[in-house]
Amino acid sequence: MNWSGLPPDLDSWAHMLLYLFATVIVLICVYTARHYCFTVNRVLGKQRHPYIDIDTADWPAVTVLIAAHNEEAVIADAMQALLDVDYPEGKLRIVPVNDRSSDRTREIIDNFTERHPGRIFPFHRSSGKPGKAAALKDAMQFVGSEVFLVFDADYIPGRALVRELVAAFFDPEVGSVMGRVVPLNVGRGLLTRLLDLERSGGYQVDQQARMNLRLVPQYGGTVAGVRKAALQEIGGWNINTLAEDTDLTFRLLLAGWKTVYMNRAECYEEVPERWPVRVRQIMRWAKGHNQAMFQYGIKLLRRKGVNLIERLDGLLLLGVYAMGPVLLLGWLLAVVLFYSGAQIGGGVAILALAAFTTLGNFAAFYEIAAAVRLDGSRLRIRLLPLTLFGFTVSVVSVSRAAWEQLATAVFGKELVWHKTERTRMAPAALAHAPLAAGQPEAKTI
Repeated sequence: MNWSGLPPDLDSWAHMLLYLFATVIVLICVYTARHYCFTVNRVLGKQRHPYIDIDTADWPAVTVLIAAHNEEAVIADAMQALLDVDYPEGKLRIVPVNDRSSDRTREIIDNFTERHPGRIFPFHRSSGKPGKAAALKDAMQFVGSEVFLVFDADYIPGRALVRELVAAFFDPEVGSVMGRVVPLNVGRGLLTRLLDLERSGGYQVDQQARMNLRLVPQYGGTVAGVRKAALQEIGGWNINTLAEDTDLTFRLLLAGWKTVYMNRAECYEEVPERWPVRVRQIMRWAKGHNQAMFQYGIKLLRRKGVNLIERLDGLLLLGVYAMGPVLLLGWLLAVVLFYSGAQIGGGVAILALAAFTTLGNFAAFYEIAAAVRLDGSRLRIRLLPLTLFGFTVSVVSVSRAAWEQLATAVFGKELVWHKTERTRMAPAALAHAPLAAGQPEAKTI
């Protein structure tokens, strides 16, 4: 490329910017091709549901941990749903992990414990390092079973969900399992409808395609299960991360354990209903994901015990949230190069096309379209053009998170975990009663 009239030193800088711009376009196109492959595989390829036929078995004992921090609005629904699941009652141990709550969370949990003796074993944590991973690490003293499940307090499992998740652990190579998340407050506004589309694309297409292709399904941190021996082998929960799920996914992968995705094991969540809440959620995910990228990216690339296709897919999965800043860099370079006289019309066209069809939280434009078709709810496709707005918010939010993370690293500050705001009040929480006299208190540390 020749920039006529530029001094030699500026011309050299212009060429460097052009090469950087080309690199950005290549990266964006790689992710675009990845999403195309996932979509085509999900619509036309062979589907893998290896454990779906396990219905009758000698079901093992299982512990369910419910992570809760100031969850008075939703914790009752989660506990009630778990009390109603179709699993041998004597083999299911429900452990609400009340992490330093200052609202009525403890009161609601203790009320359920009183009314269902021998089924709920609360763990009230009043001190210690904040964060979900730290709370789960302390709660492991209550896990005597080989298999345990993890739910967030706003999640409501279906009756068969526990059996569907536990079934995968009959395979001795499985270290963790992940179910599908479905929003339950879809009709509350534009944001919840867009998040419903995003979740559909992310789980129905992205996760299932990675399962089909034997790549790297992601342990999602909730609606999930872990083999206790696998967790112990990799050193337990990492309390210094904002995304314990991504961290666990890659430590298990590096240790040779499989993560399984169960698309038909559905659980129902409350998604954010306000944009500021959504932005904070995205930023927390991005920071935690980027932590894992820097910590495990090189290790994964060099790990010979992991096959090549898993290593490549794992690296792309680790880089998902880094693509927001990369995309903004691409647009900045396009503007600079344009005013420098570079002929980059074709590059800008490719960047514009690939940008929109690449980003989002695991779900891209055409993945969402395929998911809507697979779900059989095609009227939702009318909202597809509006995902551009959610896409823009995501790009700006993850880029802001990356900048804050860089500043935090430079100035040595600790990353802070932010809880997602709840807007639902569980009906069961409204009908509470005080503890009966003489009722023993749960363990507190």
